[in-house]
Amino acid sequence: LRGEARDKLKLFEMHPTDSKALAANIAQHNAGRQIAGARQDGFEGLKAFLPPPSRRGLVLIDPSYEIKTDYGKVATCIQDSLKRFSTGTYAVWYPVIPRPEAHDLPRRLKTLSNQAGKPWLHATLAIGQDEARNVPGEEARGQGLTASGMFIVNPPHTLKPALAQALPQLVKVLGRGRGQGQALESGG
Repeated sequence: LRGEARDKLKLFEMHPTDSKALAANIAQHNAGRQIAGARQDGFEGLKAFLPPPSRRGLVLIDPSYEIKTDYGKVATCIQDSLKRFSTGTYAVWYPVIPRPEAHDLPRRLKTLSNQAGKPWLHATLAIGQDEARNVPGEEARGQGLTASGMFIVNPPHTLKPALAQALPQLVKVLGRGRGQGQALESGG
């Protein structure tokens, strides 16, 4: 938030423990009604706030993806949100993992964006495998998430050049070896 009275932040968290932590963090900001959190499904809760009265806004979608249906819910949410608030900026984070739904999500979002005539950016960052932790002949264990992506619909015009400059630097600083890299593509 920029501290302007018109800026507002609405947060949704379903997990009970995380929801309590979120509420505690919000309380520390003493922001009054500018920041609000709800223990609610964000896919459903978002609908009540679109379009925002200011007719400007950023929606960050970052579900757990622990449930396979989250991938489909993200695509449906973007499609519905673009109908409600076509000029909004939508940023979707997703893990790059060996799951068909994860690989299909960016393709679905590109299709939705193109059908709606909206510009988009798709950035991925892979830090690679820590080869020092691998035992020859065995699969990598304990590596955690080594790559993720962001898909942005209606990105600010300054974002693409900023990412083009930042992503190679992030690979240089965070990269761990085999499989590290980055990609940036745009359309619309």
